[in-house]
Amino acid sequence: MTQRSDKSVLLSAEPPLDLRLSEEELAATRDRIVSFIAETVDAAGAEGAVLGLSGGIDSTLTAYLAVEALGEEALHGITMPSEVNDPDVMSDAERVAANLGIEYDVIEIGPIADGFFEAVPEAAADRTAKGNVFVRTRAVLNYFVANAEDRIVLGTGNRSEAMTGYFTKYGDQAVDCNPIGNLYKMQVRQLAAHVGVPHDLVMQTPTAGMWTGQTDEAELGIDYDTLDAILACHVDGPLSRAATARELGVEPAQVDAVVEQVQSTAHKRAMPPAPASTRF
Repeated sequence: MTQRSDKSVLLSAEPPLDLRLSEEELAATRDRIVSFIAETVDAAGAEGAVLGLSGGIDSTLTAYLAVEALGEEALHGITMPSEVNDPDVMSDAERVAANLGIEYDVIEIGPIADGFFEAVPEAAADRTAKGNVFVRTRAVLNYFVANAEDRIVLGTGNRSEAMTGYFTKYGDQAVDCNPIGNLYKMQVRQLAAHVGVPHDLVMQTPTAGMWTGQTDEAELGIDYDTLDAILACHVDGPLSRAATARELGVEPAQVDAVVEQVQSTAHKRAMPPAPASTRF
């Protein structure tokens, strides 16, 4: 990580820890991700990639980098709104596709999800369970199109979400690769600005689109800048719980909550377990 004295407009307030990359690091990161996408598609022998477009910064940055890696003709975008999605955000997803000149489809997933809700109505009363159906439906559609067109599915997960398990199992992480998977959320925004994503999209309020009014930070119970800082210092980094709290000016309980989130979601980052093998 690189400490910098200049404060860009990407930071609306002083963060607990400045994780932004230098200009040199930004250029190198951009080149590395672009090469990764191209090499992953080539290694799969695929014709291109499919990407779910949500209008959020993660999918938008991934789309920009994928077009740079593959060309606009090799990326197929899919926008999959439901009644819980903000129409303005979904309009942003279409704007991204139009700006990049890529082929895209708009598929209303409500009627598909309704089939699940009608089949097990008692489960539909659980807001999280219902929200996960929307996310998993999008994953199925991504692969449906990708299989038919001999493409791979690009993921949009970042490091902050992956480490805390803030994703739907077999949903938004049901992908072939995560091009921005090593970037903290602050770095995602910074790289997006670097590659020319419009400022209003860079600063879009993150949401998983699971229910009306849902936002990532409200559900996580912590803002991304603080989450990134705790992950970088304590989970990824060498600082103790107490030292992290002192360094960042946060309560030790916040550090504990992040650690608990990382530990309790370990199953999401691993293959399904099986019993130990037995020799006969």
